Amino acid sequence: MHCCTDRRAIITGLMSAAVAPAVTAAPLHAAQAEDSRFMRIAIAEARRGDLPFGAVIVRDQSELVRAHNVGRKTDDPTAHAEMTAIRHALSAHGSAALRGSTIYASGEPCAMCMGAILWCGLGRVVFAASVLQLSHKLGQIMISSAEIAAKAPFSTVSITGGVLADEAISLFG
Repeated sequence: MHCCTDRRAIITGLMSAAVAPAVTAAPLHAAQAEDSRFMRIAIAEARRGDLPFGAVIVRDQSELVRAHNVGRKTDDPTAHAEMTAIRHALSAHGSAALRGSTIYASGEPCAMCMGAILWCGLGRVVFAASVLQLSHKLGQIMISSAEIAAKAPFSTVSITGGVLADEAISLFG
């Protein structure tokens, strides 16, 4: 009887996987005219970080805040450039200013940062170096921002990657 129970569980599991809807990564969108200009600001911020990551949040073509990684300096592993920029924006402008805004990041947002971006309702993410490119320079959680966004049905975000990626990667020496 034990053999049949195990076989039934395996078959049921396989059948469930076969009929479950597949979650695919959100599609990446093409760069826009202003993306290089704001990405250069994010890369300039990255040069100031204790790890070379920078971010800028933009709303209606105007910069709201900029930030860089300060995790080592503050002994705070959550002080990534994106998280710091979000915290500054919330403090200075409130949560309504973030909804629909664009965040430019010198590196593709990690799982933590992408989660915060989704929860805050930012409308667009533009990054330079991808998680895969960054993994050749330092440890990364190998989940793309598009994969995370695809699993968040409560939020719609447009993602553009690779804007000035070579410049961002060059900061790692």
